[in-house]
This record gives sequence, C-alpha cells and structure tokens, in this order.
Amino acid sequence: MEATTYDTFHRSGPLYQSVQRQILDVLARGEWRPNEAIPSEKRLCDRFGVSIGTLRTAIDALVADHLLVRHQGLGTFVASHNRPRQFFQFFNIGPHEGSRTYPDVELLSFRKGRADRLAASKLGINIGDPVFRLRNLLSMDRRPVVVDTLVLPAGLFAGLTESTVRNRPNTLYSLYLDAYGLNVIRIDERVRAAAAPASSAKLLNLPAGAPILEVRRIAFSFNRQPIEWRISHVDTRHHEYVHRDVLQS
Repeated sequence: MEATTYDTFHRSGPLYQSVQRQILDVLARGEWRPNEAIPSEKRLCDRFGVSIGTLRTAIDALVADHLLVRHQGLGTFVASHNRPRQFFQFFNIGPHEGSRTYPDVELLSFRKGRADRLAASKLGINIGDPVFRLRNLLSMDRRPVVVDTLVLPAGLFAGLTESTVRNRPNTLYSLYLDAYGLNVIRIDERVRAAAAPASSAKLLNLPAGAPILEVRRIAFSFNRQPIEWRISHVDTRHHEYVHRDVLQS
C-alpha cells in the first residue's frame, strides 16, 4: 500500500496527477503518436518512479479524458481523431430523434486576415496577429443545419491553404493533427439562444432574425493551448445540441 504522505500528496496534489502531467508533456512533444501503443506499465513505472497503482490511476484519468484509449487484449493507445468515437466527442449536433450522423461539409470561404479583439482574446494572441478565417456549411439528411465560422492563429498553421482545407481526406481536427501535430484534446463550448444574422439565415433557409442556437467554442491542444475559435449557428427545427460521454472500448 502506498503511504498517504508526501510520497502520494505533494505541493501540487496527488502523485498520480504529477504522472498525468508528465504523460501529457510526452504527448505534447509527440513522443507517442496517435494510434500508437504506449509503453508497458512496467516501463512506465520505471520511467516515472511510481507504483503500478499510481500509474494506473493516472492512465485511467487520461482514458476518461479520451486522450488514451484501451483496446481489450491489445493495450493502451494514443487516441486519434480518425476514429468515429473521437469525431462524435467533438461534434454535438444531432436530430431530435435518432442517432447522430456524419455531416456533409462544404467550405464556403477561406481567407487570411488579422485577429480582432474577440478572436485575439479567445486564441491568446495579439490584436492584429495574422489568422485564417474559414466558413463551412454542414448539412445532414440533405438539410443545411450548421454554419461554422472559424478563426485559426496563422502562427500555428504555417502554409495552410484553401486547397489543403477543401481537399483534406478527413475532418479538420484530423488535418490539424496530421499536418501540424496539433491534437485537439478538449473544447470549451458555450451555448445560447440567438437571432440568425442575415448571412447565416440565408444559408440555413431561415428568415433573418429567426431563432437559432449559437455555439461558441475554443478548441485546446495540450497544456491548454487554444488553437481554434469557432462560432456555430444551428437550425434547431429538426436538430438539437446533444452531448453524451464517449464510451471507451
């Protein structure tokens, strides 16, 4: 049994949290890549100088946060956005009844610009810093449902082009990871009722000022680094905001 003294609790909290932070640092450096198995428990215990119980508690917390994934009989792996489970971890719009489905995504615009006060505050950059601005239309069941407006800090996405975004083989978050090593590990979303601005209303086949759902999101990578600021306008006539925990295999 581990002693519940300084060995387990120190200035920054329980020892497993220290191990958790060290593993996060390893993931942030890219030492363990998405879809790769992490080292054995014995090797990790030796590396971090902790007992098997402390290590498993740290890994359990990272599995609960969807950063690691357990595969029965195979081991524990670094999560990837290429798996359907990870997609639905971050896509929270679904029909009033039935299961969520993959949306059809149409890139409406892509341009370079400068960060305004709001985007700068959300992304932790300076007003006037270069950014990329994207606009997408998401359709489900052949209905336009969501208009997404995204701002990305250009400093993290050097060389990003409209062609790269438009012709990506997978989701945007997969592109962030595969091309730039930026792994979205959590989001901060705030949801409010709003009146549809004219530009979004037209795309959603709604009258200007019609009631919609507005979702404001900051996407974070490791060490709470903000990498995306997004405002989504959602037509709620047939769809709604749905958030369910993602089951582990």
